[in-house]
Amino acid sequence: MKTETNRNLDADRLWRVDGKNQAIRYTLARCELGCLLVAATEQGLCNVALGDDRNELFRTMETRFPAATVNRDDETLKDWVSEITRFARTPTCGMSLPLDVYGTAFQRRVWRELQVIPAGLTSSYQNIARAIGKPQAHRAVANACGANPLALIIPCHRVLRKDGRLGGYRSGTERKRRLLDWEAEG
Repeated sequence: MKTETNRNLDADRLWRVDGKNQAIRYTLARCELGCLLVAATEQGLCNVALGDDRNELFRTMETRFPAATVNRDDETLKDWVSEITRFARTPTCGMSLPLDVYGTAFQRRVWRELQVIPAGLTSSYQNIARAIGKPQAHRAVANACGANPLALIIPCHRVLRKDGRLGGYRSGTERKRRLLDWEAEG
């Protein structure tokens, strides 16, 4: 299922990867998957992350955007947090949040392909590499999944190793298993 958010993955980002000249709003919340960080520019979501420690999530975002002006804004982002947590639990409901994601051309191709994987199904790094016309690039696909700045929205959790094992997941393999189980329940 492609979500409406896919359209922004095609745009070339004009701002630098370090966030120079960007104002980023963020919030931290609790959800069924632990701590959730949601960050956005005026154009859309630029970072969604899951973890166990709010401070670590914040530090990781600061490292990602060291030159940005970063301000906490719980009120403005509360509806987006609700939509993201609803989508995490029920991915078939779809989502229409705007994205503002920087990535290389290769990463964006991988991320677009990930958004095509329907909830409840999985793919492999090798299958994604073949789908984007780079059949030998399965390690590069894995790296692109690891660089995914939008946990849940770009569903890298739906990609498994060729042998069907979970493989890595920035937010932890237990969260990856939980997401896949929720999606399989439908």
